[in-house]
Amino acid sequence: MLYIIGLGLGDEKDITVKGLEAIEKCEKVYMEAYTSLLSFGLSSHGLSNLEKFYGKPIILADREMVEEKADQFLSQAQHSHVAFLVVGDPFGATTHTDLVVRAKKMGVEVKIVHNASVMNAVGICGLQLYRYGETVSIPFFTDTWRPDSFYEKIRENRNLGLHTLCLLDIRVKEPTLESLCRGRKDYEPPRYMTINTAIEQLLEIAQTREESAYTEDTECVGLARIGSEDQMVVAGTMKQLLLIDFGAPLHCLVITGKTHPLEEEMLDFYRCRT
Repeated sequence: MLYIIGLGLGDEKDITVKGLEAIEKCEKVYMEAYTSLLSFGLSSHGLSNLEKFYGKPIILADREMVEEKADQFLSQAQHSHVAFLVVGDPFGATTHTDLVVRAKKMGVEVKIVHNASVMNAVGICGLQLYRYGETVSIPFFTDTWRPDSFYEKIRENRNLGLHTLCLLDIRVKEPTLESLCRGRKDYEPPRYMTINTAIEQLLEIAQTREESAYTEDTECVGLARIGSEDQMVVAGTMKQLLLIDFGAPLHCLVITGKTHPLEEEMLDFYRCRT
């Protein structure tokens, strides 16, 4: 049996009772290590808050392991109970869907334990979830690569009066270009996009359009460390949010569409006053 268990967004105590019971049954416990381990207190020597709380050793599974070497732990799940822990909800990432497909093709029984993810926790800002359009991802610009394919999705959402959730880039264990050219793997230091960087990139793209879907005066909501005790939510224009220090990762951004009066009342609690 393969258990894919969502851990939620805050810390090790956000796991559900059902998830904790599943971990107790498992001989091996893996944890995805390519989105965010920040709030879960993973220390440099590998002894984590999760291991202490769950009472089991945890094997970190990076992107390479999950995407290229998953058969190693899927074969274990053919004859024993194996847990795969995911920050947020198991189906918040395409990789986890692919893992389910591969497990089922190998004849491995799969059980999913759901939890909160950014996709629903973003409701804390007061914008109603059913008034969101397509979610977009904002990648880091480089000197030679400045992608803007997400712009059209934002424009379509705004034309329909819908809000847009922007998930911001996370670069963990990314091989350097030089190391790829040399046939070995040296990795870049981890990078987590801030709301400020996302807005700067969005405004740069807007300047290249004749009729932009948004401007520096467009209302947005910045959310940092959502689901944690020190989460931060600030509503304001892009220009205002550029001046806010949102602190440690992870960040996400909502570009607001047409708002309902009740949404406006909620946003007022988070409104930037500068």
